[in-house]
Amino acid sequence: MKPQLAQVRWYRIIPVVFVTYSLAYLDRANFGFAVAGGMADDLHINPNTSTLLSSLFFLGYFFFQIPGAHYAATRTAKKLIFISLILWGALAAATGMVNNATALIVIRFMLGVVESAVMPAMLILLSQWFTKEERSRANTFLILGNPVTVLWMSVLSGYLIESLGWRWMFIIQGAPGIVWAFIWWKLIDERPMDAKWLTREEKIAIEEKLKAEQAGIKPVKNYAEAFKSTKVILLCLQYLLWSVGVYGFVMWLPSIIKAAPNMSMVTTGWLASVPYVFAVIGMLAASYFSDKTGNRKVFVWPFLLIAAVCLYAAVWIGTDHFWLAYALLVVAGGALYTPYGPFFAAIAEILPKNVIGGAIGLINSLGALGSFAGSYLVGYLNSETGNFNASYTLMAVALVLATVITMVVIPAPKAVQPVVEEV
Repeated sequence: MKPQLAQVRWYRIIPVVFVTYSLAYLDRANFGFAVAGGMADDLHINPNTSTLLSSLFFLGYFFFQIPGAHYAATRTAKKLIFISLILWGALAAATGMVNNATALIVIRFMLGVVESAVMPAMLILLSQWFTKEERSRANTFLILGNPVTVLWMSVLSGYLIESLGWRWMFIIQGAPGIVWAFIWWKLIDERPMDAKWLTREEKIAIEEKLKAEQAGIKPVKNYAEAFKSTKVILLCLQYLLWSVGVYGFVMWLPSIIKAAPNMSMVTTGWLASVPYVFAVIGMLAASYFSDKTGNRKVFVWPFLLIAAVCLYAAVWIGTDHFWLAYALLVVAGGALYTPYGPFFAAIAEILPKNVIGGAIGLINSLGALGSFAGSYLVGYLNSETGNFNASYTLMAVALVLATVITMVVIPAPKAVQPVVEEV
């Protein structure tokens, strides 16, 4: 029964989740291409304002993580994501219609607000469908929407900007989110007990398995108690530092490549997509072996360290050795994404279910704050120094610190303990 049941869930849940998160991720990455493709000149945006706009999305994302995650955990992830998709698609398309920086500031902030609940809501939904032995792979297929989207978007955005301009790029890439919201509503089920395509026995088997996994994790009184846990605090700090590296890389990679001599937007798009090919391969491999061995830790910290070393080396090699520096950036990009599945699987395995929504929201909100800091500080240092050396050194240092915290906070396979100690 178990293999058949698992196959049914993989086929019915994962493709819908993957496409949904892919569409919701577009606006984080295509803005970098718009900046490199003429938007700043057309709207008379100076470098400091451009830096603020690149990072403002994550500020809106930061403030509404915990309320959204709590709503998804206690009420409905399905409805929350449905509404978010419609609002996101409309705001993303509206980005292509703005005529001044003020309107763009409002839209970028609101994009972060409406998308803030998608990631934690998705993780909560998957935790209600997939068991401990499957969770790293399930989370990875969700988060694969991130690098896969940047991969094809990098190529498509380069062509769209070259042929139609940055405005039509935003409009064309925003509209599908609205259409997909209604497909999401039709295809997804909140919990196994809601699924008409499962037998009664299959529904009960999933629910009982998930309930049994929580038996060894003592519930806590409330979110305040959970948030005071040393491990929760360290997980938040780890994800913040990791996100400094990820989104500094994602938002500014097109500009780094475009700065090379005789580099067109189409070529920039193709070259910017390559790191995400390696990211997809790394994520699939890490999640498979993490689930197979039950080890989360060893599939997180080594990759963060590799990314730190490659980022530092790439920018100090400089444009005089462009292809060597580019190869290091490709490795760094792949390594940055590889650990996502094991990392979020580890969180779900050491958090009590009654606080998992808020705790994931808190961790993800601190990641959003790191994303804001990464994209803003990288842009600020780039404009102040006139090169990428200082900004990418900052990202490397942040990733080294994230590596150290990972080694401390994520338990070894035989030592998984509840996050919250008795107080």
